[in-house]
Amino acid sequence: MKSKKLSEQIIKTFKSNGFILSEPDVLLESKYIIERSGEKFRSSMLTFESAEGKTMCLRPDLTVASCINFLQKKTKSKIYYSGQAYRRSDNKNSDFINDQLGIEIFGSKNQIQDDYKIIMTILNSAKKIKSKKIQIKVGDVSLFKKLINSLEMPERWKLRLIRHFWRPKYFEDLLKRLEKNSDIDAETFDMDKKRFYEMKKMNQKKVIAGRSISEILNRFEKKIKDPRSFSDGKKIVKIIRLFLKINCKLSDLEKDLLDFTKKNNLKKNIFSNIKSIQNLKKLRQNVNFISNFGRDIEYYTGMVFEVFAGKKEIARGGRYDSLLKSLGAKKNIPAVGAAINLKNI
Repeated sequence: MKSKKLSEQIIKTFKSNGFILSEPDVLLESKYIIERSGEKFRSSMLTFESAEGKTMCLRPDLTVASCINFLQKKTKSKIYYSGQAYRRSDNKNSDFINDQLGIEIFGSKNQIQDDYKIIMTILNSAKKIKSKKIQIKVGDVSLFKKLINSLEMPERWKLRLIRHFWRPKYFEDLLKRLEKNSDIDAETFDMDKKRFYEMKKMNQKKVIAGRSISEILNRFEKKIKDPRSFSDGKKIVKIIRLFLKINCKLSDLEKDLLDFTKKNNLKKNIFSNIKSIQNLKKLRQNVNFISNFGRDIEYYTGMVFEVFAGKKEIARGGRYDSLLKSLGAKKNIPAVGAAINLKNI
């Protein structure tokens, strides 16, 4: 660790807040990361082939490793970890070993309370750091999904935009296509129909990339039945771009979202449930909300945040209510967590 004394102080804060030590595995099957993380994250992985022919990786992230540990070893639902994350960097002077301290709450029973608990514990830990003024950046990736589902456009476009929100370059290409009302060609549509009928013959309970065959078939059926004609792409894209430009003080968020819905003739209640984000006003810190924030890691489903000391990011985290199911749990397990990057302290 970069600073053993500082690490011990932070761990003491974790323990005093009820978090129990968990020791996740260093080696993971790379599929666990590839299917659940953003493009930038995947490109940083350090992979190799095992003797059994499996593609393995050194854990680039301790959240996924901690989730697997929780499911396999039945660890406590409120844990902390101390260890290394291994990532390749474009910067030749940067280490590929990142020392991290983190906390996770699995089976979160009170989302608002636990979101606040995670951030507050991280901020109390940051007090151990003699650094510059602390600033917090927050977002909520669920708001984008709520916006898209409220807009009048074909279901296939909603699915595409939500699915690829975490791939900024491809997402931008999709917006340009939507703007021009440029849809998939007839050949691709016929291929989807063919795949649909082939998959209907398969075991409906079989799981592929975290989804059962029946779930995949349900999406295919919607896609096939979706009307092909659509002419409001330009208008829809304009609304999406305006939403992704929202950047305000947390205290102004409710007003800015209401102004956004009025200006674009949208339903007032689209963003009605933002209690978890609003509750962060109690932090009494410099908190900014950015609608376009949180797109670099695919498994986030709700509130996301970063903590800065001066210009350096010292911690980040968020809510990921679907991740544990995609890793093998029988149902969605609400979860939220955060990690401190000791390299930047």
